Amino acid sequence: MKRKRLKQSPVLIAVGVLALLVLTQVLRVEFLERFEVITYDWRARQALRFPTPTATNLGFVFIDDKSIVEVKSGRLGFRFGLSWPRQVYGRLVDELAAQGAETVGFDVLLGELRDDHASVAMANGEVLESDVVFAQAIRRANNVVIAATTDLPPPRLFRTNALAVGDISADKDADGILRRARAFRMYPRWHAAFRQVEADPEMGIDLSRARREPGFIVLPRSNGEEIKVPVDADNNFELADFGTPPPGVPPKAKAFTEERVWHLGIVLAARHLKLDLENADVDLAHGRITLRGAAAIQRVIPVDAEGYFYIDWRLTPHDPRLTIEPIHSLLLQNFQRLKGETPVSRVGWRNKLLVVGSIAQGNDLSDRGATPLAKDAALVSKHWNVANSLLTGRFVRRASLGTELAVLVALGVLTAFLTWQLRVVVASLAVAILMVAYCALGIFLYVQYRYWLPLVLPVVGAMLVQHFSLVTYRLLVEQKERRRVKSIFSKVVAPEVMNELLRAEKLSLVSARREVTVLFADVRGFTELTDYTQERVAEYVREHHLTGEAAEAFSNEFAQETLTTVNTYLTCVIDAATREHGTYDKLIGDCVMFFWGAPLEHPRHAQACVRAAVASQRAIYQINQQRAVENQRRETENRARESAGLPPKPPLATLTLGTGINTGVVTAGVMGSDAHSVNYTVFGREVNLASRLEGMSGRGRIFISESTYQHLLRDDPALAATCIEREPMTPKGFNKPVRIYEVPWMPPGEVVEEFHTMLFVKPK
Repeated sequence: MKRKRLKQSPVLIAVGVLALLVLTQVLRVEFLERFEVITYDWRARQALRFPTPTATNLGFVFIDDKSIVEVKSGRLGFRFGLSWPRQVYGRLVDELAAQGAETVGFDVLLGELRDDHASVAMANGEVLESDVVFAQAIRRANNVVIAATTDLPPPRLFRTNALAVGDISADKDADGILRRARAFRMYPRWHAAFRQVEADPEMGIDLSRARREPGFIVLPRSNGEEIKVPVDADNNFELADFGTPPPGVPPKAKAFTEERVWHLGIVLAARHLKLDLENADVDLAHGRITLRGAAAIQRVIPVDAEGYFYIDWRLTPHDPRLTIEPIHSLLLQNFQRLKGETPVSRVGWRNKLLVVGSIAQGNDLSDRGATPLAKDAALVSKHWNVANSLLTGRFVRRASLGTELAVLVALGVLTAFLTWQLRVVVASLAVAILMVAYCALGIFLYVQYRYWLPLVLPVVGAMLVQHFSLVTYRLLVEQKERRRVKSIFSKVVAPEVMNELLRAEKLSLVSARREVTVLFADVRGFTELTDYTQERVAEYVREHHLTGEAAEAFSNEFAQETLTTVNTYLTCVIDAATREHGTYDKLIGDCVMFFWGAPLEHPRHAQACVRAAVASQRAIYQINQQRAVENQRRETENRARESAGLPPKPPLATLTLGTGINTGVVTAGVMGSDAHSVNYTVFGREVNLASRLEGMSGRGRIFISESTYQHLLRDDPALAATCIEREPMTPKGFNKPVRIYEVPWMPPGEVVEEFHTMLFVKPK
């Protein structure tokens, strides 16, 4: 159950992180959204470096500081200060009409009539107010879109003579950067009775300042007073409140109706494409506005629930694809035209959609601010960029909430999978590559298609946070698992095998079927040695009448010698098996068990096992040779000790090794209790056969099974060629005889000596 909970934990962590990310995305957390729009700004700047489809019929007539100087100089046929009378714009409209401009959009607010401006004497001797001159000019041209904001709508004189009204409001984001535009705004169209009251200068009423209160429409006056006009729930007022209504006119009428005023850039492009703005299909709930026109032309503007869309800042005021000319140049051409001269035009305005606006610095005409492209930019550029999007049909489209959530979940799941399945370093590299690939995709989609794929939350949340959370958990769990593995294998396998186990990403200690080669090696003569030693110790104690501590000390000395002897011989086997990367299983008295092929796979486990057995026999042979020499020396020394009345040193026993080896499929896994003691082992028929072969091997011999021999034929033909087949034998517990092979282990030219005879000197 504990292991099951550990396996479920990473899933719960991954799901928890994803749930938090989804909630964060749904709530549009301001902190993260701020960073997301920063990445959007960066993408918008990078997009300028790549060519994209752009309209070629857009233009900009700009007012700059030099224009102000030129108008004031008198070289243009008039002399005016900073507050230009409307006749200046009338002259501009006349010149653009003469040059064949298709549509002229004003980004200059003309929100009130200026009776303080000087009148204009016309060529026919008529004297007209400056506002009237402008109104007549835009009526003749029939191609002027007049500017408006909800706070400052144009006067009726201009509105009725212009081709259309365009909204030029600029709604900056919380950080002061203009990124979006509103497709349209609803403007009140007041009843004639209200307009008549506004036209009376003595009333001092500005309808743009009117406000709606429950049951009333409040009209503020310039003297600080207010007029409250009663209205019903449907916004109807009594005409009698404004005087006696004409005969036959209903007594009630709506105080105002709402008129949809489109963004100036949309009006310009719609005029060229002949799109029907009056019958637009506005579906804010589904985030789209559909405009249809002649010849089945259609444009869909992606908007949010309030009608905002992101401006594609593709054309700067100095973009070579944008036709530009200063206003004073056109005014000069118009002055020449009025004098009967032929004006020289620097640029061609025929069939152009142009915007008139200011890029001047530090005066009332200034219209500058921050955009994604620059901290200080001419905001008039929003109009032709909006027009360009409508003309080309390419808008900035932000991924829908559903798409953003799908991306978060997909990246979170993929990151969790990579983090949990791969090594930590490899997983970190894979996640880093995934992050770079996703960022590259986000940049590519924006540059190529103006599709805004979110970057911050997917990268920081779905990838970084997910990866960090799982890696942290994994490191904590793996440290615990490493300690568990180390506790099991620290004295079981060679250090390099231990390191490999600890590096293994998918180490499983649960039971599994594995093909292994098992070795049993028994130290022959140990039992006889123990019995002989005990007899001699007892005899010596009796003969020398040793009692108490003396008898115990003498017994301990011989016991230690016996233990040292058996450990010496077992160490030969353990060292040889460890060098061949075998897995230690257990000690069974004077018998040791090793196996190869688990828990880590070994491609040549049979060869490694046989080599370990050969090395063990040779090491024991060398020890026996050394002990024979030492025993001769001790025999001489003991005679001297006997003369001195000292107890003799025990002779060194020379033991031998019997070895049995078998290869086959076994069950491998951890046995025992996690709370007390566990052991990684193998068991099954093939293990039993290896044990039986060891029992039949006698002294100083290595017996292997037929399956082990077949593996040697494949992996080490030279070693297999030295093997000698013995008579088949039927091991205990087996029903049929098995083929047995003996592996010679002495180097060529040497003969095995019979060291198994005990060399003891009887204590005196």
